[in-house]
Amino acid sequence: MVRANGAVSLRELARVVQTSEVTVRRDVRALEAEGLLDRRHGGAVLPGGFTRESGFPQKSHLATAEKTAIADLAAGLVSEGEAVVVGAGTTTQELARRLARVPGLTVVTNSLLVAQALAHANRVEVVMTGGTLRGSNYALVGSGAEQSLHGLRVSRAFLSGSGLTAERGLSTSNMLSASVDRALVQAAGEVVVLADHTKLGTDTMFQTVPTDVITRLVTDEPPPHDDRAETELQALADRGVQVAVAGSATSASAGRGRQDVPMPTPRRAAAQGGGPPPTHLRPTAAPGPRVADLAPRRR
Repeated sequence: MVRANGAVSLRELARVVQTSEVTVRRDVRALEAEGLLDRRHGGAVLPGGFTRESGFPQKSHLATAEKTAIADLAAGLVSEGEAVVVGAGTTTQELARRLARVPGLTVVTNSLLVAQALAHANRVEVVMTGGTLRGSNYALVGSGAEQSLHGLRVSRAFLSGSGLTAERGLSTSNMLSASVDRALVQAAGEVVVLADHTKLGTDTMFQTVPTDVITRLVTDEPPPHDDRAETELQALADRGVQVAVAGSATSASAGRGRQDVPMPTPRRAAAQGGGPPPTHLRPTAAPGPRVADLAPRRR
């Protein structure tokens, strides 16, 4: 499975071979010792995964249920008439399918897959960057993509990547993709990272979003005994990142000290004094402050 897909989660391996994740974790550890694969938090990749990036066909079959749950939760952040940017990735593609139901939405993207998911949406305007097509993930990259984002301003950016750590933030294996993601961040008032548990604690070559720039992480509940993923979530929360866990009640992690923050609604945001999100693209010389309703709250 790892050879076919480039990467696979322990949860998926356990399902396929019909055994426990504890047994799978032990077997993966033994295969790593033989140099046949590299372990990642919650999964495994082919050797050399620090620089190797799986293509879209491989990524689309990895952690599919988790990506669906994350996209469902993240879509609750977007309200009618808003303008957002959505980066490339299989998780953001799932999000785009749900954003197709938000009327009056403007979506700026460098992803052909995101644009395709929104192509027939009623009252959703899609703005694509320029750039050079990168076939492995159907994304536009390069100076053309970056220059087309200059002067744009939207309420928030939704980004995914290859890895996420509290120390370094979001990262990816490709330099061109990382550069465009950084340009997307510059166009947004706040940054929402979509990352399933297999990416927690994974560090890859090129940093895209430092931890202190990430407003919120939307993820899924790590499997039992995945202490390293839980530790990474806690470390991210300690650094001021709001953590929203798909399929988890607000109090689910209270005993472990992590704060799972409920997703805000426009009504709640107005009550907290943050005001409505911007509804149009507007030119600006530099990104402004993050909106108040999503500022990290510490206990």
